[in-house]
Amino acid sequence: MDVGFLEWATVLGVIAALLALDLLTFSRKPHDVGFREAAWWSVFYISVALLFGLWVFFDAGSVYSTEYFAAYLVEKSLSVDNVFVFAIVLAQFQVPSKYQQRVLLIGVLLALVLRAIFIAIGAAALAYFAFTFVIFGAILIWTGIGLMRHWNKDPDPSENFFVRAVKRVTPFTEEYHGTKLFIRENGKRLATPMFLVMIAIGSTDLLFALDSIPATFGVTQEPFLVFSANAFALLGLRALYFILKGLLDKLIYLSLGLSFILIFIGVKLILLFAHEQWSMVPKIDTGLSLWVIGAILIVAVVASFIKSSSDPGAIAHAGSVRGDKKSKASKKKTEPKQP
Repeated sequence: MDVGFLEWATVLGVIAALLALDLLTFSRKPHDVGFREAAWWSVFYISVALLFGLWVFFDAGSVYSTEYFAAYLVEKSLSVDNVFVFAIVLAQFQVPSKYQQRVLLIGVLLALVLRAIFIAIGAAALAYFAFTFVIFGAILIWTGIGLMRHWNKDPDPSENFFVRAVKRVTPFTEEYHGTKLFIRENGKRLATPMFLVMIAIGSTDLLFALDSIPATFGVTQEPFLVFSANAFALLGLRALYFILKGLLDKLIYLSLGLSFILIFIGVKLILLFAHEQWSMVPKIDTGLSLWVIGAILIVAVVASFIKSSSDPGAIAHAGSVRGDKKSKASKKKTEPKQP
């Protein structure tokens, strides 16, 4: 795909405009986000992503548009797993509902920056070191197997390495003070629980980027499409959270389905490298990948609703998130304490 300065400038301009629109409307002031508001924003962001895919089709052809839509579907499905973890973080740190959208906005901005960095590194590695395909494939297979082993467990944000490290060296208040990260009490500068939440969200974004980017490179090797698919999926993440937060417990087999998707894309990357070395080795086309990923998601969602209908006591879990070794079986709430 022939991508120049104008294409990059256009996409970055659209993303900046969407963020500005979001800040002036959706995030203008802290408030409880209702289902209807979230649904409208979700439809808006999905429409923008689809229009971009149509532009790719008319500008670069069906092959690249198919790659983009496959990458967007991968990112959108992994975004649901993000929503699971964000819901757990917000619940464990007892973030007031009217501040949740502000926390998620910061999470989205951090994720955009981190993924842009990882995409640049990944693109350079793939261009100069073909064996990177195998490394990315191995990462995805390893992550998928780990997620499969712990699909029915939730991560514990309080066991996050970065959260524990910050709590050891930083004095905290026990109450929220709006969206402030730091306050002064009796002449002493103290962090608020909101600062811990931001640390948990930011470090979670970092872990998600470590397998999200290889997964996207698994369906397209065009950095422009990888970045665009990530950006448009992330921009709709907050609206998706407020839509799905009432349904999360019913998506029982989603994490299991995502584990199969990660393993499938990992195998696809390894086969792609092998095909480049030995032409007799088959490779998996992007069109087939799109159908397989879509089929796995449909099966996981349908099976989840069947299970939740037949067993009302069954609830969904986020799995052992991105290599987290410690997990929990129940959503125990923990309040931030001073070290």
